[in-house]
Amino acid sequence: MHLMLFYDVTSDRIRRKLGEACLDYGLDRTQFSAFVGDLTRSQQRELMQRLRGLLGDAPGALLLVPVSHAEWEARQEHRNEAPGDGVSTHASTIADRDSTPPTLY
Repeated sequence: MHLMLFYDVTSDRIRRKLGEACLDYGLDRTQFSAFVGDLTRSQQRELMQRLRGLLGDAPGALLLVPVSHAEWEARQEHRNEAPGDGVSTHASTIADRDSTPPTLY
């Protein structure tokens, strides 16, 4: 199932570890603290457990939003790439995997 994941964390060290964990699960970074991807429900629970462990008692917030296939296909995206910004240069990486042409605006 598709998902969007966001976090807001004050600690640079924890923020870096959260990002690495999301990348370990194959998620694509869309902004510095925002990721999208396609994980099973079980993988989503596992990832959130890992992220909660990394956050510990530090101030911060984690938000994982499951998105149905139909809603994902109806999404609208627009991107102007900035070289070397650490954000995925593949605006529709997940849509590409689905073999359905992406809808970019």
